[in-house]
Amino acid sequence: MLRQNALFQLGMDLDPRSSTAQEESPSSTHASAEPEACKDFFVERDGKTYAGSHVIVDIWDAKRVDDLDHVRSTLEACVAAAGATLLHIHLHHFTPNGGISGVAVLAESHISIHSWPERGYAALDIFMCGEAEPARAVPVLESAFGPCRAVVTTHLRGIVA
Repeated sequence: MLRQNALFQLGMDLDPRSSTAQEESPSSTHASAEPEACKDFFVERDGKTYAGSHVIVDIWDAKRVDDLDHVRSTLEACVAAAGATLLHIHLHHFTPNGGISGVAVLAESHISIHSWPERGYAALDIFMCGEAEPARAVPVLESAFGPCRAVVTTHLRGIVA
């Protein structure tokens, strides 16, 4: 239900029977209704208005960054921890080094990963708008990959002047 509500707010419909090109008759109640206020999903916190938070995470001496199933379940856990809405995960496992590149597409934006297992390194981007809290994904990553070092920076995107 949470996924459906988030998609509805973004103007998307999960019902495969619905049509994106529906015709409305002039007598339809929808055609005569007042337009609804459109929520833009910008964030307002600490006196700032912005599109969202972009958390950049570099993990070093990390384990299991070449384990496709582990990476998938970790991304899913990150989404849940941040309070986001998962739409799709696409991961690619490279050979022969075993690196993984991929993205979890969210209603609120995305989480991406690119790993170099031969160096125990992974680069992750966590960008989210709305009520989601991307910083909550960082402890999930640290627990899942057990890095010796993690470098985390946060950028506010689309700051309204």
